[in-house]
Amino acid sequence: MSELRIYEESGKPVATYTDFEDIRTHLEKIGVQFERWEASKALDAHATQDEVIEAYRTSVNRLMNQYGFKSVDVIGLQPDNPQKEALRQKFLSEHTHDEFEVRFFVEGESLFYIRQGGRVHGVLCTRGDLISVPSMVRHWFDMGPQPQFKAIRLFITPEGWVANYTGDKIADRFPRLEEPHYHLQHAA
Repeated sequence: MSELRIYEESGKPVATYTDFEDIRTHLEKIGVQFERWEASKALDAHATQDEVIEAYRTSVNRLMNQYGFKSVDVIGLQPDNPQKEALRQKFLSEHTHDEFEVRFFVEGESLFYIRQGGRVHGVLCTRGDLISVPSMVRHWFDMGPQPQFKAIRLFITPEGWVANYTGDKIADRFPRLEEPHYHLQHAA
């Protein structure tokens, strides 16, 4: 189930939401798009990139036309990937991008933290969730120590995912995906 936890920048919890409309409404207030998509046809675990994109073609085309995205791909990661720890570390530090960061979760789950408006918004994204973080918004991403997800990504620039790291260690104050039900263990 998707979840939004709002924190003070210190790591102190403020509120938790699990209702889709509550999550969408709170994220919309900080400029983050949150949607639910459904596939036009059933997909199996071995679906190709083209089959996955085709199953969500209507929603993908709507966003491509709305924001001028030039490319779309599918990325997936499994617990047996030998690069999983290095990949996880790459995303765990706070960063921004020069363009939107758009992810639609075809399967699995991951945790986005978005720092905006003096708060940190922790969004647990699960199957069927689309999240779009605007350009230049500070955030980080946790796929967990045993990542298992497949996601559609949309890009404006041909370079794709390029991070501008802030150097701030704020991410260290917030729960990681592997913590039991993301228990709120904040720094004093």
